Amino acid sequence: MTSRIKLSCRNLWKLYGAEPEAFLKKTEDPSGDDIHAAGLVGAVRNAHIDIAEGEIFVIMGLSGSGKSTLVRCLSRLIEPTGGEVIFDGVDLLRASEEELIDIRRHKMGMVFQHFALLPHLSVLQNVMFPLTIQAVSKPDAEVKAREVIELVGLKGREDNYPRELSGGQQQRVGIARSLVTEPDLWFLDEPFSALDPLIRREMQDEFLSLQARLHKTIVFITHDFEEAVRLADRIAIMKDGEVIQVATPEDLVLNPATDYVSEFTKHIPHSKVLTVGQLMNPDMVGEGEPLPRAARISEVAERVIAAEKPVPVMDEASNIIGAIDRMAIAHILFGGDVPA
Repeated sequence: MTSRIKLSCRNLWKLYGAEPEAFLKKTEDPSGDDIHAAGLVGAVRNAHIDIAEGEIFVIMGLSGSGKSTLVRCLSRLIEPTGGEVIFDGVDLLRASEEELIDIRRHKMGMVFQHFALLPHLSVLQNVMFPLTIQAVSKPDAEVKAREVIELVGLKGREDNYPRELSGGQQQRVGIARSLVTEPDLWFLDEPFSALDPLIRREMQDEFLSLQARLHKTIVFITHDFEEAVRLADRIAIMKDGEVIQVATPEDLVLNPATDYVSEFTKHIPHSKVLTVGQLMNPDMVGEGEPLPRAARISEVAERVIAAEKPVPVMDEASNIIGAIDRMAIAHILFGGDVPA
């Protein structure tokens, strides 16, 4: 990856139980059996990840896999047992409490599954709250809060209270509140899982639209692989506190590193993970409005199948780089070979 690394961890551990630090010091790279025999619980075990600037990095796994604990260790909301967490070149595990407070107030934003809005405050006041803590003047805080409220699509709701909003609207307030300080790094822990499916899809669309404008570095937790495929640049799969594989959604489905990852991803249709760029023919000439090469097959299949001739494909600079035809789509939808 050529982008600058924004956040990374090395040899990161979180063990629960009696004297876990002493156990780590005397036991080099302990196995799950070693940890269990010592009467400890390995919530995060020897995690290594690098997250690039501007990347949407999704962490996923089943309940109890350690994904939420890992994110809280990365933000040091939970104190890791050992290892390193490097944010913009600073080891957060060596940072003082004052330095951590400053980093969280000005450089990190967090959104959790439960909205945690202050019920006695209006939408505007909830969004202004982090700026109030930063001692930003009330006029400046209000201007900034109104800008972010409009950004998340809640203009006109500034004076409403949380009880007067739908679940999706409340989550938008939570997102606006986390964005108002303009964080460099944004943590989202299953932010849409409590929402109805249609609202959830709408919030995913809104999230992608926000990211296209803001280019934040995002660590996003979910247990829903379809959600991860829609949102992620890369995905980390966790099991029993370990990071099993880190890869693009396509690589996870097509090249699983373990049987567990294969089982985890086997029910995802290839059309939802493969892109136009992976199936296009660079020597083929197309007609009509071009498709972006990053588009998922599931998103464009109907249009390509309905077209009488191949459809051109363009890169990020709008250069035509080939075309895709209905036969390529049909192979994926109806059971053909998957490209290597």
